[in-house]
Amino acid sequence: MHCLRAPKHLPATLAALLICVSALPSAAQDTQNFPVLGEVIRYEADFDKLIPPGAQIEVVASGFDWTEGPVWVPARGGEPGYLLFSDIPRNSVFKWVEGVGASLYLKPSGYTGVVDYGAEPGCNGLLLDSQGRLVSCEHGDRRVSVLTDGGGKRTLVDNFQGKRLNSPNDAVYMSNGDLYFTDPPYGLPNRWNDPLRELDFCGVYRLSAGGELTLLTDEMTRPNGIAFSPDEKTLYVAQSDPAAAIWAAFPVKSDGTIGAGRTFYDATDKVNELPGLPDGMAVAQDGHIFATGPGGVYVFDPQGRLLGRISTGERTANCTFGGPDGSILYLAADMYICRIQTSTHGIRR
Repeated sequence: MHCLRAPKHLPATLAALLICVSALPSAAQDTQNFPVLGEVIRYEADFDKLIPPGAQIEVVASGFDWTEGPVWVPARGGEPGYLLFSDIPRNSVFKWVEGVGASLYLKPSGYTGVVDYGAEPGCNGLLLDSQGRLVSCEHGDRRVSVLTDGGGKRTLVDNFQGKRLNSPNDAVYMSNGDLYFTDPPYGLPNRWNDPLRELDFCGVYRLSAGGELTLLTDEMTRPNGIAFSPDEKTLYVAQSDPAAAIWAAFPVKSDGTIGAGRTFYDATDKVNELPGLPDGMAVAQDGHIFATGPGGVYVFDPQGRLLGRISTGERTANCTFGGPDGSILYLAADMYICRIQTSTHGIRR
């Protein structure tokens, strides 16, 4: 048995939450008294309408290597809702259920080869299609896949014009069934300098519901998180380049392609001050954007005004709305899965 060691700075309450594992993390949970970390930083009074005063960042699961891609699966068929999330280095997807805890859901999750494939072989971003099936951005197998009803996987896309994708990172569905996704090099064993790389750019793509792949832009150096505004007229893309740590906003044309982008917010000056880079995003029904970046989750109004920050103190990779009414924001923050209660609700398509 192997027990993960807590970092030296970790409070005793969090250290106690670390998961002891035999092969993979698993945990029983019989408490609602979760430890907390970080702080909520309020820059504008409007922030109080989104994150209620006194709200805390709860740690609901811990002991992972690097958490990513959380997605909430709504209750159905008598089964309660639950959270799925990736642990990329472990090539696994885990399932967290309120009152039960975290358990292994899927392994392998992103790499099915027989030789070592570097530090981040597993899947990254997770989402649900219109049928409620799990769609994964797979690093090692360099594809976007769907988990079919019979338990097998089907490849949705793995190449552009015959050249293998780098390592699909994050994705979002438009209401018409078109899938938009990003393709940076982070899943390649040697990233951009890997000899396995076949494309000389990092793309943002649209896979139509009919299966046609379109390159939307190759101008972003490290496209990462991706999300739509509620009216689907704007596509937001995070760029996890420490030299240009920005979020871009692109107008969406009637044919599903995008126009010239603009910098929505620039956090480059925070890269050396705070942990993390622009990464995953979640958008509320009222248009507010919750975007992970240096120092936690940045919360913007639709015009790009920074209202506040949910500061975890950790490299925070992604976030998603969940819970029975979609008002709980779940965070993937390094080795932790956290949550915070909001006064808004996430988009559910």
